[in-house]
Amino acid sequence: MNNDQKLVEAFCNALEIEESVVVDSLEYQSIEQWDSISHMILISELEDVFDIELDTDDVIDMSSVAKAKKIIEKYEIKF
Repeated sequence: MNNDQKLVEAFCNALEIEESVVVDSLEYQSIEQWDSISHMILISELEDVFDIELDTDDVIDMSSVAKAKKIIEKYEIKF
């Protein structure tokens, strides 16, 4: 499984959404399933999947799928 697939799966698991919804333009709070509580579940899922520990600024800045990729890339994960 490549990192793009891992990211999509993490979003699907954390937010309980279909794969087709996970596109770069999907933004925080743009769908009912991505609220403040599920955002923290998503953060935990991403940390587990990619074996990283996101700092507070990264958690706050993660405002879309595209932004999630950029943030995760800071931890030497390639997409």
